[in-house]
Amino acid sequence: MLVLTRRVNETIIIDGKIKVTVVAIEDDKIRIGIDAPPEVGIVREELLNAVRDENKAAARTVLVPGDLPKNFLSRPGKDRGDRTDM
Repeated sequence: MLVLTRRVNETIIIDGKIKVTVVAIEDDKIRIGIDAPPEVGIVREELLNAVRDENKAAARTVLVPGDLPKNFLSRPGKDRGDRTDM
């Protein structure tokens, strides 16, 4: 991991495409701005961890056939009306 010291309004550039700028420093929080091409995904790590944990919990859930909605296993476009986007 590269560790850098930056001040407010200072920027680092990653791979010539991604700019990370220190916008503000308040108490123990640092606000950063990220300027990146649209094809570069930017996600906070805690959100990825929360989704991962939810997926793990869902994978451990035992489904009882009586708990499922009646049309859960029906085919799209046939048994669910005219919707074909599912």
